[in-house]
Amino acid sequence: MLRKAALFILFTTAANSFAPSVMADETGLDAIHDQRREGNKICMTSHFHSGSSSGKKTRKAAEAAAAHDWAGFTAWEYGTDWGSHRLAASKSMECSQEGGAWSCHMQARPCKLYRRR
Repeated sequence: MLRKAALFILFTTAANSFAPSVMADETGLDAIHDQRREGNKICMTSHFHSGSSSGKKTRKAAEAAAAHDWAGFTAWEYGTDWGSHRLAASKSMECSQEGGAWSCHMQARPCKLYRRR
């Protein structure tokens, strides 16, 4: 029985990793924010999320970690369709270096691809 449970967890985790758009994981919380169509995307009009990083060896690594932090929290709150940093709008990134380590803070409006219903 324990083996079956472990296999189920492994399969579920793999399915979420490889096919998130197939899994209906939207939370519905996005509906509390005004949204509009922007080209081929639906974006929150004035709601921003933040992401941050610290202690990275390079600015590039700090920027990537901040974007990953932004995407992870956004996907957790609204679902993976909203958690794409690539699709986000109004992106801003501020970075600084102290003692050889880089830190970044970013903000962006969550967006997802527009799909006709």
